[in-house]
Amino acid sequence: MAKIVCDRVSKEFIQKGKIRVHVLEQISLEVKENEFLVILGPGQSGKSTLLRIIAGLETPTSGSVFIDGKPVDGPHPSRGLVFQSYMLFAWKTVMGNVEMGPKLRGLPKKERREIAQHYIDLVGLKGFEKYYPHQLSGGMKQRVGIARAYANNPDIMLLDEPFGQLDAQTRYYMEKETVRIWEAEKRTVVFVTNNIDEAVYLADRIVTLKGKLPGRMGPTFVVDLPRPREHTDQAFLELRQEIIDSTELVL
Repeated sequence: MAKIVCDRVSKEFIQKGKIRVHVLEQISLEVKENEFLVILGPGQSGKSTLLRIIAGLETPTSGSVFIDGKPVDGPHPSRGLVFQSYMLFAWKTVMGNVEMGPKLRGLPKKERREIAQHYIDLVGLKGFEKYYPHQLSGGMKQRVGIARAYANNPDIMLLDEPFGQLDAQTRYYMEKETVRIWEAEKRTVVFVTNNIDEAVYLADRIVTLKGKLPGRMGPTFVVDLPRPREHTDQAFLELRQEIIDSTELVL
């Protein structure tokens, strides 16, 4: 059984009470347990909306989403979500942000601190526990967000263009870190991006969406490349070119 199933998902929004905006059209896909699936598409192809539907933050106009065979009917702690914007509590330290989920679940202070410390260490922020968000770089803030999501012990990690605001060098570093963390703490991952290189670097499999609205299913690509991957490897470049040739996406 697939971990996640999207069955003919369509979504419309109503604007100003009467204007229908068709965002997604008949999206069907499956995600295997512990698979790293990347949803790749241009701007305004409905990628983020699809991720929010999987997260339970939006309801499809038609179609259904199932996780472990059960319909998604709202948010759940088993789904960790990392946004493009950092979404940190400015008045809390790194430790305070990461331990928030376990704290809300009522775990004792000692236990939640141990959990938070494990993920702070995992994302490479040991020594920064007492820092506040305004004292951190963009990449460090996003690592706090990833640690906070993992601290809730979700089965599924949903990442919505999390590195879109970072400079190229920091983005590449965070991509490497994401793979390292995923290999250390296996989860089912759905990662949204509009960047072809990022998709090929990260994914086990790439599902493309055609833009612009409404987003529709495009070709799917299996990324059968060993990790760690190098952007200059011939196989990497060939797959990148295949995606360019088969879609409307450009570098």
